[in-house]
Amino acid sequence: MADSDFGHLSVMPAEVLHWLQPQVDGCYLDGTLGGAGHSRLILEAAAGIRLIGLDRDPAALAEAARVLEPFAGQISLHHATYDQAGAVLQQLGIAALDGMLLDLGVSSYQLDTPERGFSFRFDAPLDMRMDPTCGKTAADVINQAEEAELVQIFFAYGEERFSRRIAGAIVRRRQQEPLTRTSELAELVRNVVPGGRKPSRIHPATRVFQALRIFVNDELGQVERGLEAGIELLKPGGRLVVISFHSLEDRIVKRLFRDKAKGCICPPRLPVCQCNKTPEVKVLTRKGIKAQEEEIEINARSRSAVLRAIERC
Repeated sequence: MADSDFGHLSVMPAEVLHWLQPQVDGCYLDGTLGGAGHSRLILEAAAGIRLIGLDRDPAALAEAARVLEPFAGQISLHHATYDQAGAVLQQLGIAALDGMLLDLGVSSYQLDTPERGFSFRFDAPLDMRMDPTCGKTAADVINQAEEAELVQIFFAYGEERFSRRIAGAIVRRRQQEPLTRTSELAELVRNVVPGGRKPSRIHPATRVFQALRIFVNDELGQVERGLEAGIELLKPGGRLVVISFHSLEDRIVKRLFRDKAKGCICPPRLPVCQCNKTPEVKVLTRKGIKAQEEEIEINARSRSAVLRAIERC
């Protein structure tokens, strides 16, 4: 299902509804609103649903308001990140949720809008901020960070094995003039990486651009904080559904869900539990759910998607 002019297809729509199980008169939060495709499906799934939508991107909020106009009396949209969900609910006087959805990562709209600077497919300013109203741009990071920090960013967030070589080349280049354009950074990486000039299915700058985007938007920190907050906001029996698009995100989701589902963590030698820890959630998806081949044929972005779901105890 396309998110209208936002140019984005909602990933695994049927699976989201299956695991979220929207209930009549339930209260749900979409923490990554985007073009509101998932939110619209949730609102259509049962009568009387109240939906709170969050997004850090003002353009996404504007499009979501248009798409969800038929449900104006049931929705509340907010310019916020999903780890701020608790504060938003407090403002609205909502104590707990029946369900929450997080569709992580960058949207197709953001990737396909040249001036946002997310993609090396276009020559544009090196920006990459999901919220263009605040924070450092990718150009700020490239031109201001110490060489060792750039190495760490590229290796930790992009798993780039030539991170040292690329960071060194960036530092040498910025001593002459700053890097400010996506095309400049992509060309630098292509020239530095061994075999970078050879034709390849994957552009040699792909991992560097991913790493910068994750760092600029604190995406992994958002995942950690957002999952913790989301679980706390669920009613008993409430569900949290998360879709991730790369292994760094999915590892965090999988680990945190597993840890929250554990009971006693006392050493086995203790005859009686001393920690009094009980499971906070029940993991509903023992293995990550992948998109069906039929969907992948229509929406290539869904190929890397992994869905995981939990239920609050």
